[in-house]
Amino acid sequence: MANTYTQLYTHIIFAVKGRSSLISPIWEAELYKYITGTISNKNQKMMIINGMPDHVHILVGLKPDCNLSDLIRDVKVASTKWIHENKHVVGKFEWQTGFGAFSVSQSGIDAVIKYILNQKEHHNKKTFKEEYTEFLKAYQIDFKPEYIFKDIEDKD
Repeated sequence: MANTYTQLYTHIIFAVKGRSSLISPIWEAELYKYITGTISNKNQKMMIINGMPDHVHILVGLKPDCNLSDLIRDVKVASTKWIHENKHVVGKFEWQTGFGAFSVSQSGIDAVIKYILNQKEHHNKKTFKEEYTEFLKAYQIDFKPEYIFKDIEDKD
């Protein structure tokens, strides 16, 4: 796209199905490298990735022709296949349906990077459900609390 200039940063959050704590510290760094490769192969810019055993946070610089839903679908499919091929999980591994995506301004990038880097510390104070709900409220996204994690049993 000649003469097209953009700066589109998105903070993406998605969870393991049922918010099960299946991402092991033993192989999470390898998973993050694999996801980074998938995003790079889709011609998008990975800024940072980190998470917890039950969910992942990603900050990505997107090109204007990127369909975000397709990108996340491809990341989930490829990473699920990688997890199964490497036998990292006994039984079936799945990502929860859907994801959260929140725009980030240029001036907010450093704060989001710090936030994502400090996931382990952050979650000593609040659950994933509390965190996710706070994001939805901060970005003024309408949601019904009773449906936010409707496909799973509430573990909080």
